[in-house]
Amino acid sequence: MSDTERVSLDDLSGAGRQSLFEGEPKTVRLALDAGEEVPPHQHPERDIVCHLLSGDLSLRLGSETVALSAGEVVRFDGEQDISPRAETECEALLVLAPAV
Repeated sequence: MSDTERVSLDDLSGAGRQSLFEGEPKTVRLALDAGEEVPPHQHPERDIVCHLLSGDLSLRLGSETVALSAGEVVRFDGEQDISPRAETECEALLVLAPAV
């Protein structure tokens, strides 16, 4: 890639998932209202980094649940069932990179 791409999260609005850039690694903003949950799903052949920007999030990863607070970062394998649940209104930045 020869061009620098730049996005301001402040320019994005609304709940749900929004891609920030085209191509790899896939970079997504996830905004959830309190009590909102994403059904279990997988991202095969991906390593995922989740940086919780605001709020509180319970992240179910297979049989484990990880509680995240604003400012925390977690990295995990996308092969397992993944289901985030917003304990409070929250916003996260996710990077889904091809697994090495």
